[in-house]
Amino acid sequence: DMFELASEFNLEHIALAEAADVVAIAPATACIIAKLAVGISDDLLTCIVLATEAPVILAPAMHVNMFQNPITQDNLAKLKARGFTIVEPAYGRLVSGKVGLGRLAEVDKIIGTISQVLGRGEDLAGKRIVVTAGGTQEPIDPVRHIGNRSSGKMGYALAEAARDRGAEVKLITAPTSLPAPVGIEVSQIKTATQMKAAVAKAVAQADALIMAAAVTDYQPKSAAKAKIKKETPGLTLELIRTPDILTEVKGNFLKVGFAAESEDIVANAKLKLEKKQLDLIVAND
Repeated sequence: DMFELASEFNLEHIALAEAADVVAIAPATACIIAKLAVGISDDLLTCIVLATEAPVILAPAMHVNMFQNPITQDNLAKLKARGFTIVEPAYGRLVSGKVGLGRLAEVDKIIGTISQVLGRGEDLAGKRIVVTAGGTQEPIDPVRHIGNRSSGKMGYALAEAARDRGAEVKLITAPTSLPAPVGIEVSQIKTATQMKAAVAKAVAQADALIMAAAVTDYQPKSAAKAKIKKETPGLTLELIRTPDILTEVKGNFLKVGFAAESEDIVANAKLKLEKKQLDLIVAND
């Protein structure tokens, strides 16, 4: 009997429901989804969901025909309307061998959704934060560019941390190999000029700008319209300064900058803090 299981929670069937900060069902089958939609509670899991006051997250996984069936879609719509969070399934090869929508979402996506849901009501709830990430790229020709070694990991981690504390986050990112974070609005850019325009637009309603991107300091004065052939005996590039985004962007919001230095780290970071009139600066080597 499910109500007689021994547990540290002194398991009445309500105890687990009351102990939960969040209830995540992954995978959520068509059967479980249907039961929850009509309030059936005939096993431990459905009893927990019916009794809990914690947020509930469902990650559907089933054959594409079952997922796309109007009954399943109606059930999911009902649950969404009641405040359930749905982690949409992925497209790919299913157990049957058929390819379609119905694969369980990737673990990172499920964990990201749980983190986002747990962050509701935290200390940054209601705040709007803009984060930049990655290294900008300035074209030399259609296939080559000037760039840097930034992976974007710092900016992405900061964006996710702000999300987990309840903030509404917009991430402006140069090209990276990182997956898009869950629950965050992402804008893709390449050049410093594009990043400046995206930042200027995003900070209009922002409470903070965290400028973690590695923006190139110089760009070619003009980019070749066709690929430069390697037979060219020599090549000289005339470089001009790129926009100084932190200095030029204006608004009543917290400004956080980053200083990557190879020497005199603290002194150079303090100089940048004062010169750009920042509220905070992160110095690293």
